[in-house]
Amino acid sequence: MNKGLVHVYTGDGKGKTTAALGLALRAAGQGLKVIIIQFLKGDRDTGEHHFAANYHPFDIVQFTEGNCFVLPDNQLKEDVVKTMAYTKKVITSGKYQMIILDEIFIAIHRGLLEVSQVVDVIREKPDTVELVLTGRKAPPEILELADYVTEMQMQKHPYTRGIKARKGIEH
Repeated sequence: MNKGLVHVYTGDGKGKTTAALGLALRAAGQGLKVIIIQFLKGDRDTGEHHFAANYHPFDIVQFTEGNCFVLPDNQLKEDVVKTMAYTKKVITSGKYQMIILDEIFIAIHRGLLEVSQVVDVIREKPDTVELVLTGRKAPPEILELADYVTEMQMQKHPYTRGIKARKGIEH
């Protein structure tokens, strides 16, 4: 890889994290060292966590514990600050060739992280790092900096019919 680029997966449709995980598997399969840093995800009973624990294709890190949809903003803010500090260390460490910042846009949207902090990470990333950012409501400033932008648009989703998230599909 001559120059690492910036990917954005955003929109209200399903598949943002799934697309990033697919890219992580592809990169790991080619021998790249990959880390997934999850913002505002507290449930570790997900397929990606189980897969990583069993097969070790990539690292997954998250600081939030519990359901981020019910935790108070002050607790989530602390977790986001820790996650961002960790991200800044990892991105310049030289250890990883692909870094995925999963659900980072939700942290921005909820006011727990400033757009400028993420812009700084993008601008300061080494050329050796492929950076992937996911989440709904990606800010225009970040869309402009990205090399790849994919918007997942929901056309239809079983949740609207009362079907809850299913293991192995939604988590």
